[in-house]
Amino acid sequence: MVLHSEDFLWGFSVISLALYLFNNISKHSFLSLLTSSSSSSSSSPLSWLQRLLPPQDSSSSADENTHHQEQEQQEEEIMMVNSLKDCGKKEKGLLLHPHPHQSGGNNNKLTIMKKKKKIRPSNLIVPIQSYPCAKSEFEELCKRSESKELEVRGRNFCLASKKGRREVMEDGYEVVTDIHGDSKQGFFAVVDGHGGRTAMEYVAENLGKNIVEAMDDGDEVVVEEAIRKGYFVTDKGFLSQRVSSGACVASVVMKNGAMHVAHVGDCRVILSRHGVAVPLTIDHRLNSTREDERRRIENMGGYVHCDRVQGSLAVSRAIGDLHLKEWVISEPDISKVPITPDCQFLIMASDGLWDKVGEQEAVDEVSRHYCNNNGVLMEACKKLVQLSFSRGNLDDATVMVISLGSFMDQQPPILSN
Repeated sequence: MVLHSEDFLWGFSVISLALYLFNNISKHSFLSLLTSSSSSSSSSPLSWLQRLLPPQDSSSSADENTHHQEQEQQEEEIMMVNSLKDCGKKEKGLLLHPHPHQSGGNNNKLTIMKKKKKIRPSNLIVPIQSYPCAKSEFEELCKRSESKELEVRGRNFCLASKKGRREVMEDGYEVVTDIHGDSKQGFFAVVDGHGGRTAMEYVAENLGKNIVEAMDDGDEVVVEEAIRKGYFVTDKGFLSQRVSSGACVASVVMKNGAMHVAHVGDCRVILSRHGVAVPLTIDHRLNSTREDERRRIENMGGYVHCDRVQGSLAVSRAIGDLHLKEWVISEPDISKVPITPDCQFLIMASDGLWDKVGEQEAVDEVSRHYCNNNGVLMEACKKLVQLSFSRGNLDDATVMVISLGSFMDQQPPILSN
């Protein structure tokens, strides 16, 4: 019994010693991974144990030391990255890439690469001084746009025009006097463009010229034919430019003591006969007053939606409008009115006036200023334009007043005030 107890104690001691040695070996092996190459070369408390272990190849030892150095470098760089992150730097992050295959056969090595990550700033602040004078130039442009007005004084006519809210002025005009050397012949037109200035500028430059070239000294039927030809040639010439904008226009040809009034769109011509407004044009708009235009468009395969051609354009006749030319024609309505002593003046204007000012009201306003003095006529034109904008007009507005006395075959007697 005693013998068995001694054997048990001896065995327990041997096992305890083995566990103790194994624990120390594991501990010192882990510490050896964190030591530098210099410290690893120094003597260890377990140097006697190294003599008991089998010798290692020198290349394996070198690889192990390299691996230890890489791990230490990785730990140092991670600590550096964390410190940079705390300081708010833009450069951060570590990217691990597999190391290329080497002759040593070690494919598990990792190479640590630094990667610069772009960080978008949270708030972008542009200093004002980076764009010198930008604000002042913009304000000056707005002032010019808000106050852009035009005044024209000519023989027997005056014109006032003001730009609306659009970026560009789309109203225009054309005047041709002394046709064929005759002071009693003249051409006057007010043009209202849409979709830009291109069509308006083309019409204002070419319509009068085309009509005058088509006229000769024949009878009155020839004048009407010349007007139709002038509108047709002008429309054809503009369409050849392949531009989609368009223009409404009202024109008057003074010849042989008569007015030949033509128009497409919604520019109007109003005659003052003894102070009474006489409309000489009817708008080409698709409302209840122009059911004939609605039927014409529908018979041609088009449709009218919300009083607009193809739901797009508010007028049924105009020069240009290439994309709607199948339905929006340029053939003008033409009328002839003899100039008699009771014919005082004409008011020709774009819809910027007529949408806010009634026809009789406009005639009354001009009549209060009317005489053969162009300075007074100009005041009447300006007053009508101002009246339109004071009532909330946002469109361009152009008003032309033409004194008719000098276009009669015989001068009427001067009326005393």
